[in-house]
Amino acid sequence: MFPQPLPFSHALRVLVKAPIATKRSSRSSLSLWYRMASTNANLWGLQDPSLIKYQSYIDGKWVSAKEGGTILVTNPATDEELGTVPEMGLEEAKSAIAAAGTAFASWGKTTARHRHDILMKFYSLMQEHHDDLARIITLENGKTLTEAKGENAYSASFIEWYAEEAVRTYGEHIPSPFTNIRNVVIKQPVGVVSIFTPWNFPSAMITRKLGAALAAGCTAVIKPPPETPFSALALAELSRRAGIPDGVINIVTTQKNVIEVGREMCESKIVRKVSFTGSTPVAKSLYGMAASTLKKISIEAGGNAPFIVFDDADIDKAVEGAVACKFRGSGQTCVCANRIYVQSSVYADFASKLAEKVTAFKVGNGLDETTTHGPLIHEKAISKVTRHVEDAVSRGAQVLVGGKRVDGAGAFFTPTVLSEVPAGALFNIEETFGPVAALTKFETEEEVIALANGADVGLAGYFFSRDVGRVWRVAEALEVGMVGTNTGLISHATIPFGGVKESGIGREGGHGIEEYLNQKLIAFGGI
Repeated sequence: MFPQPLPFSHALRVLVKAPIATKRSSRSSLSLWYRMASTNANLWGLQDPSLIKYQSYIDGKWVSAKEGGTILVTNPATDEELGTVPEMGLEEAKSAIAAAGTAFASWGKTTARHRHDILMKFYSLMQEHHDDLARIITLENGKTLTEAKGENAYSASFIEWYAEEAVRTYGEHIPSPFTNIRNVVIKQPVGVVSIFTPWNFPSAMITRKLGAALAAGCTAVIKPPPETPFSALALAELSRRAGIPDGVINIVTTQKNVIEVGREMCESKIVRKVSFTGSTPVAKSLYGMAASTLKKISIEAGGNAPFIVFDDADIDKAVEGAVACKFRGSGQTCVCANRIYVQSSVYADFASKLAEKVTAFKVGNGLDETTTHGPLIHEKAISKVTRHVEDAVSRGAQVLVGGKRVDGAGAFFTPTVLSEVPAGALFNIEETFGPVAALTKFETEEEVIALANGADVGLAGYFFSRDVGRVWRVAEALEVGMVGTNTGLISHATIPFGGVKESGIGREGGHGIEEYLNQKLIAFGGI
């Protein structure tokens, strides 16, 4: 039903949910780096320009690539050049891992209270630089400034939450069947963690992993996406100011060398855990590499979330939920509604009301206060959305709103609503990752549950109903890791975030710190 996994070499080159943009090319000369560093301060428009770093961060030092290569990063709303970051390779990856290994020897022995205090300083700095961090997100990712501010608040909340979790990593005493034995279980940090993150949440996808790792006493090597590296580097700068020691956090930026860097981050014996958010094919490749040394692993992969509207739903609330769930980030989130199923008796009402809402959207530069929705990340994202729309229309779907890209600079696609989308359309098979609500009609509860569970993935699912019995039945029946009933928003720091089937392994948020800890039994004898 789903496309076959990508070949290994190609899969690693798309180490995020959507393909790497070809417009972010690699350069071999340091001259462009120096030009960007000296002239781009005004382009960012920050209160604290020192948050922008054009070098990677290894062992507490800002470093360039030894071979001199750089990666060009552009603003997806304007196609303007934002700057470059180093094209790191295998040697730099090994250096970062070694630094993390050395730092773990001391960081792993710090007290939970000490880590709590430093993380709270980190959190306070993220709050203090809230506007700047949000602006960086908007410029490199494209989402509106309002959404970017929301992301920074969300991102910081993970640092705060895990600071508090650090002092709650309790062990336990287990009664022994023998009178001269006492069983005590303690928890210890796993060790060095490799972290791979996507571009759709340039900040929050890092802190959701990093916060747990640091709170547990682990050290980290982070590979941010080449599309949005500046948020990661700004976080590294704030972590330094917060007092996090050298080597505890390391950031390796790479694009063309992603295969060798990714392999080293998964197969190195110094690394004891891998955490990844991105596509299912890439997750499978990384999982295979991490298995070579039986590492602990956390994966949050593809979504393709179902969104169901039953005939007893509050239609106005369902429309509000669909707008929030489908169009947030211009449809580029892992928990976005992708397959929208509406019961036949309320189908026309829901479709017309949703189309009316979407018609009022304003697409544009995220820095414009009147913009409601920003661009897609790059041209390949535009191509995928276009392909899905054309496929649905060829199968009889009707375009109620939008349906095409916006002419001019930037990777803009008009927010779209399609009706009469058949179950066999690509929208119902592949994760679209774009601003298109594709509506498919259904008749019975049993039918729609079968449709919803027909995917190989199962991250999130949503449905609207005012029947309490149905709410329980459907919530329990959906094969997903998270269910939103009568809401289109489900994620925050305190809940377990993750999926089932091919959507991943493990949980982040909530008690996710446990993913970064090992249990150790100490049996005291001779009593």
